[in-house]
Amino acid sequence: MTLLPTARLLLLATLPVLAATSVSAQTAVKLEGRCEKLVIAGKDVTASCKNTLMNTVSRNRTSFDFAAEGRALSFSGNGAQQERTEETDPLQPINLVIPSETTKDGVVQGPLVAVGACAFSTPEPGKTAITCEANAAKGTYQGTFVTDAKTPDPKMPDLKMPDTKMPAPKTPGTEAGGTAPAR
Repeated sequence: MTLLPTARLLLLATLPVLAATSVSAQTAVKLEGRCEKLVIAGKDVTASCKNTLMNTVSRNRTSFDFAAEGRALSFSGNGAQQERTEETDPLQPINLVIPSETTKDGVVQGPLVAVGACAFSTPEPGKTAITCEANAAKGTYQGTFVTDAKTPDPKMPDLKMPDTKMPAPKTPGTEAGGTAPAR
């Protein structure tokens, strides 16, 4: 199922709120847009940054996951600690960065304790930005992702869940269009 960009962004705005509850479900949202900046341990890898961003909520943790050619960076924090810098700008404190790199031996990850934050504006028509910055023992980590929060197209049908009703059981002998044997 494909969600409209606005629906994705509305979900993005509510994920940290979901993380603040005692629900232990996992949710992930893939956003499409433009990666404008990606710095891993002080090294600028913006040129190879992918134009997708994952926002994941698992238990009480919220993460923003950036990807580049052969590398990835996750900014992670406790969703229950989310703050607001203004009426429309949530601020997610970050206490962990997880840089990863694909090597000849596989994917190498090295979670690092960090101090930082991810800020994102409430989705509205126009551009919506997610900006993350954190400092850890191995240097500075930064990511900026911009996506368009488009107004839903009135010509597009509303998203509906598929009908999950089970068909009524068939009477034996009626599958080929016949009638059930008399009893």
